[in-house]
Amino acid sequence: MENNKTIGVFFGSRSPEHDISIITGQLIIAGLLGLGFKVVPVYLSRQGAWLIGDALGKMSNFTNPQIQIEQELKYQKYYLDLENSHGKIVFKQKGIGGKTITIDLAFPALHGSFGEDGTIQGLFEMLDVPYVGCDTASSAVAMDKALTKQICLQSNLPTTKFIVFTKTDWQKEKEVILNHVKAELAWPVFVKPVHLGSSIGIAKVSDQNINELTNKIEVAFYYDNKVLVEEGVNNLMDVTCCLIGNDVPEASLLQESVFSADLFNFEEKYLKGGGSQLGKSQSGIVIPATLDVQKTLIIQQTAQKVYQVVGCSGIARIDFLLDKTTGEFFVNEINPLPGTLYHHLWEKSGLLLSELLQKLLDLAQEKYTQKKNLNYAFQSSVLNNLGVGKLKLKK
Repeated sequence: MENNKTIGVFFGSRSPEHDISIITGQLIIAGLLGLGFKVVPVYLSRQGAWLIGDALGKMSNFTNPQIQIEQELKYQKYYLDLENSHGKIVFKQKGIGGKTITIDLAFPALHGSFGEDGTIQGLFEMLDVPYVGCDTASSAVAMDKALTKQICLQSNLPTTKFIVFTKTDWQKEKEVILNHVKAELAWPVFVKPVHLGSSIGIAKVSDQNINELTNKIEVAFYYDNKVLVEEGVNNLMDVTCCLIGNDVPEASLLQESVFSADLFNFEEKYLKGGGSQLGKSQSGIVIPATLDVQKTLIIQQTAQKVYQVVGCSGIARIDFLLDKTTGEFFVNEINPLPGTLYHHLWEKSGLLLSELLQKLLDLAQEKYTQKKNLNYAFQSSVLNNLGVGKLKLKK
């Protein structure tokens, strides 16, 4: 994709993963500027305001607690001009003589709710704008851990045994659900909000402690209306494979994440030693993973199958749980927009950040062109036949 296009980088939003999205957004903005693209930072605040301005492309505006983004940049609030937004995104500043900003391609850097889950991708689709990453349907499926596991089961892809239920189910049949967990799942079990990432709200429960299980489920429902309880994997190795591409994805090397807690939690991912998920923790990640060539290839091929079955495009990350004693592995979840694009793993796999960004832009344009060639029109005489014969509309 030529660099005469204006790229909008969307980050922030009303999500528990808001802060991680800012980090990803700033990385992408800096990288695109380095490639010579014109970049428009679009920051979605925790309160839902859409703010636009070059100042939002500076990390200092988010790390300095003295700077209040929304108050400092009130003049940079824009509205979406739906009348002129087709094949592009047009934002206009309120007031007479307000500035107009036009975006040719969208680069979402959003994690979790209201962005990574297919919501903003649906907006881009409605506006007929090319965008980076998974489409509306695959994003929605990938962000639903239960749907992902159900699709894996249907496609004969390995995943751990699980039970899923809604908040309404829990309120009506709490004891039935708890008894089901006790009878059907091997302990320890893990409790997970279905739609969140970054290990937020996830907890391990050991020794058939029903009181603790009840408490952890209640905590998970604080973040989500659907909760998953699944069997744990013994002698655990957490393995990650990133993929890039549309119909035929390319797999990265495998990453082994090392952690000391009961699970690979938020602190281990983003805080301890600089953060394993940010690629900064020297002791927290091993690339390539300590697996033999054959096991590595099988996991990479499985990741590609998951990517294709779900219909991912652009980029995604597939996480696996592996039993180091038996060698058995399970698909854990899909991340349709990896934090910081998992650029550290791609760099180890031979793809620099600049190359990764350029490739993602090219894939976005390729996907957009393919859809443009589809026929969305269908000629019908249905409307002409209204009122003919027995079909009449009442006033």
